[in-house]
Amino acid sequence: MFGIKQTDSMSCTWMMFNSNRTKPLCNEKNTGRYGCSHKQRDKSNTDNKQIVAKWIEHITELTPKINKACYAIRTLMFLRSPEILRMVYFSYFHSIMSYGIIFWGNSYSSINIFRIQKRIIRIMTKSNKRDTCSPLFKKLGILPLPSQYIFSLLLFVVTNKNLFSLNSQIHSIYTRYSENLHLPQTGLTLVQKGVAYSGCKIYNHLPAHIKITSNNIPLFKKLLHDYYFNMFSIASMSTTSKNLMTNK
Repeated sequence: MFGIKQTDSMSCTWMMFNSNRTKPLCNEKNTGRYGCSHKQRDKSNTDNKQIVAKWIEHITELTPKINKACYAIRTLMFLRSPEILRMVYFSYFHSIMSYGIIFWGNSYSSINIFRIQKRIIRIMTKSNKRDTCSPLFKKLGILPLPSQYIFSLLLFVVTNKNLFSLNSQIHSIYTRYSENLHLPQTGLTLVQKGVAYSGCKIYNHLPAHIKITSNNIPLFKKLLHDYYFNMFSIASMSTTSKNLMTNK
């Protein structure tokens, strides 16, 4: 999280990258001194906490909507048609879950939405509540929430490639990673958990045969969906999601 602020008089410019770890830097042009008022620091800390709490609040408001979708699917079980249930799932549950998922999908609170998704999958397949969901997701052709988060994040990256730079554009030395997206040097957690940094990091770990299709969006989506759908179990995707949240 970073910001640059200039006063109306243009006499002071201060920069904040993360108020939890880095003190705001105030450069007074006239005197050349460095420092920043306590009011500015307190305001920056407050704004930072509000950003973190915003997605927790969003997920909290999302939960009752998701529960309503779960109830709707449960009441439609008498139809005994997997196609209709799957259609209801994508129109009612998936549309709510996937909205803005690239922003809140790596939040710790997203596990609550994931649990409701697994409950719905068990209802659709008439499975026991303790049955593993990995084969059930594959049976229905549905991506679990961690996979959907990564899928949506990578689609954002490839559809907005003009916002990113390649390593070959940063330096002229040819290496095996020259065609990877450039990751900015930062140790700030809020930056590492952001959409741009996380998206670049995941994109760089994709197999080469998928990355070369990034200019063909439909083909890229198909290969990416098949890759995450076939290669990862629920347990491995949960581990991947946790690693993204802790930036391992």
